[in-house]
Amino acid sequence: MQNTVEIRWHGRGGQGAKTACLLLADAAFSSGKYVQGFPEYGPERMGAPITAYNRISDERCTVHSNIYDPDYVVVVDESLIETVDVTKGLNPEGAIIVNTPKSPAEVRKELGNYPGRVCTIDARRISEEILGKNFPNTPMLAAAVKVSGVVDADQFVSNMEASFKHKFATKPQVIAGNMTVLTKSMQEVQVG
Repeated sequence: MQNTVEIRWHGRGGQGAKTACLLLADAAFSSGKYVQGFPEYGPERMGAPITAYNRISDERCTVHSNIYDPDYVVVVDESLIETVDVTKGLNPEGAIIVNTPKSPAEVRKELGNYPGRVCTIDARRISEEILGKNFPNTPMLAAAVKVSGVVDADQFVSNMEASFKHKFATKPQVIAGNMTVLTKSMQEVQVG
């Protein structure tokens, strides 16, 4: 399919990679795209590695399988770099986005021969500073949108605000904090 962007998410159970994947699908759908967002589980337990996938297209998505050659990879837990081949099949014209305080140059050394863009964001720090807890999924979601350009940034922020208002109608403080996390993350993602 032409005009299709495929994203693979790597995280651990409980970190919100699946939730971020589904939120990206919602935001893309709200901006008029055809979408797929789905997880793949191994042992379903807290802390176990999980993989989730997005397909976002201007055309109807007719492929219904895992994504083997993604355009972008989002790594919510940098320790997975040591145990999972996170760059497997990754398009060299795409990018990998890693949750880490390290620079893109430092992470590139850990990724072997991947020739594409390496992007980093300290999702933990941003989340803890603004929300008071480590919720890496919202910063990683914002970084994925910023790096991939799969959804217009302003449209994305607007769609996410509407989504948060719906989901957290009784908790307005949660909405404000998550919106701050989104905008700060889009500004702070480092592209190498």
